[in-house]
Amino acid sequence: MIPVMLMGSLVYGIRYTLPEYLCTFLVAGGVSTFALLKTSSKTISKLAHPNAPLGYGLCFLNLAFDGFTNATQDSLTARYPKTTAWDIMLGMNLWGTIYNIVYMFGWPYGMGYDAVQFCKQHPEAAWDILYYCLCGAVGQNFIFLTISRFGSLANTTITTTRKFVSIVVSSVLSGNPLSTKQWGSVAMVFSGLSYQIFLKWRKLQKVQKKRKNN
Repeated sequence: MIPVMLMGSLVYGIRYTLPEYLCTFLVAGGVSTFALLKTSSKTISKLAHPNAPLGYGLCFLNLAFDGFTNATQDSLTARYPKTTAWDIMLGMNLWGTIYNIVYMFGWPYGMGYDAVQFCKQHPEAAWDILYYCLCGAVGQNFIFLTISRFGSLANTTITTTRKFVSIVVSSVLSGNPLSTKQWGSVAMVFSGLSYQIFLKWRKLQKVQKKRKNN
């Protein structure tokens, strides 16, 4: 959520309100705090590995490009109102396919031919890959519809919350009770989400009231 807002502000001049920044801080801060509190000593030792700067650097690049992509999608829908969710979906998947084909089959260390050979030897794996791709294609419809109708910030809020809820539920179901600080992080996340929902509701009420007056 933070990279989306930063890239939107820096690259495309998108202005977010103070309540939107507050909601993002609560959700992102709560998720980050929860993750840090849940981190085991074994994981911390791995983070202190000599290659940690490379890992952090790659993670930062991933977040930066992800934020830039989401901000660009918002810019496209704002500049070209007739752009549909499927137009963006087609563009993303088309260029992604081209890049992957070049990397897998044209790059010296690409393993595209090995993957094809593996699928020939194990047809059941090819079917699993096909089912996985079909599920991904169906899921992408909902993602791009959310982006085109509600914006990329709303989409990242949904995806971040979904991952966070799955972690919390799996922790509780697996018999790993959450500490007081972790529950505090959970409260922080849902406070941000509740406040965001309240702001959306209040904005909708104002729009409806204005329509009635007109």
